[in-house]
Amino acid sequence: MTLLLFALFLLFMLLGVPIALTIGASTLVALHQSGVPLMVVTQQMFQGINSFALVAIPMFILAGDLMAQGKVSEKLVSFADSLVGFMRGGLSVVSVMAGMFFAAISGSGAATTAAVGSSLVPELRKKGYEPASAASLIAASGTIGVVIPPSVPMIIYAVMAQQSVSKLFLSGFLPGLAMGLGLMTIAIVQAYRRRYPKGTALSLATIWHTFKEASWGLMTPVIILGGIFSGIFTPSEAAVVAVNYALLVSLYVYRDLTLPDVYRILIRSAMTTAVIMLVIATSAILSWTLSSWQVPGAIAQSVLSLSTNPYVIMLLVVAVILLTGVFIETASALIILTPVLLPLVMQLGIDPIHFGLIIVVGLAIGMITPPVAINLYVASSVTQLPLERITRAIIPYLLGLISVLLLVVYVPILLGWSGT
Repeated sequence: MTLLLFALFLLFMLLGVPIALTIGASTLVALHQSGVPLMVVTQQMFQGINSFALVAIPMFILAGDLMAQGKVSEKLVSFADSLVGFMRGGLSVVSVMAGMFFAAISGSGAATTAAVGSSLVPELRKKGYEPASAASLIAASGTIGVVIPPSVPMIIYAVMAQQSVSKLFLSGFLPGLAMGLGLMTIAIVQAYRRRYPKGTALSLATIWHTFKEASWGLMTPVIILGGIFSGIFTPSEAAVVAVNYALLVSLYVYRDLTLPDVYRILIRSAMTTAVIMLVIATSAILSWTLSSWQVPGAIAQSVLSLSTNPYVIMLLVVAVILLTGVFIETASALIILTPVLLPLVMQLGIDPIHFGLIIVVGLAIGMITPPVAINLYVASSVTQLPLERITRAIIPYLLGLISVLLLVVYVPILLGWSGT
């Protein structure tokens, strides 16, 4: 029956069936053929989404959309430009820094890419930056959006692995910072090779002015994460606070959104949430089925039989994560891989929180690896460049992000992970 399940899964994927229906239909047929009462399906679907922590997902999506559609992203880009724009190729570094700032607000890679790209692309073109390289850097910077908290994939992993959302959030800062520094380093090297122009002169007055303008946006992660880590509210409650704060800033401070705009954003956020929740619900059936058939344990034993070296095994795990991210979008891949790989890495002594960082960073890289590369599609849409050109230009940044992933796996102490 396990073979039938995986065969149907691959068949539906090749036919282009949406991932939620692929997971649900293949599992449903396999359970029916094995004689399991189909009442289990509805029970497990409900159980899969019956978690208070999941309330945070629609709220963080909505908060990120509200901030992305308003002037917050423009203010953050201006502030980043005042800090590092004076360097040769400074706008490249601004792309990454602005992505890191917005990552601490949105929790979404696509939203980060769209917000930074729409603000920076006209200026990059005006200053003579190589268009495809600039677009690919913006797309690569968007991957930080799901690593620096708040992070929607981290919430999903926490629910799947029954781990603390707060601990995952706290552990995501340094890996996200390392990803940003890696991308900045590559961008600076390319800037000198291509002789990109220097930006405006460094000015304390400009820094102070842009900081004041961006302070409302910069306060968002302070309120959200400060409230979580101080114990004032839970991550789910923090997400609701973020939505209220985003509405306050957009409607009454910057006044860049109207009530009809908010309505359209609500509809779009609800559609995004519905897709994610359906994937989670159908994946709950798959997880229950695999656990009942003891598939994760069998996979773990098979992999452990290949090598007794934990470094080699973790390299195989990383390869599986990266390969899955190429073909399946982040949330779906996370839900599918977690129940399969977590038992294996725990046998190697890997802490579940550490593995959460590994799988989130690994699948974040999948956002820039075609064919399922949401950040590349967003960057292509924003810049009006063919996907093929951006894909070729993404290779240096892709290699840089994979290097950071290997640091997260093998040298976690450098990124603040001590295993406690």
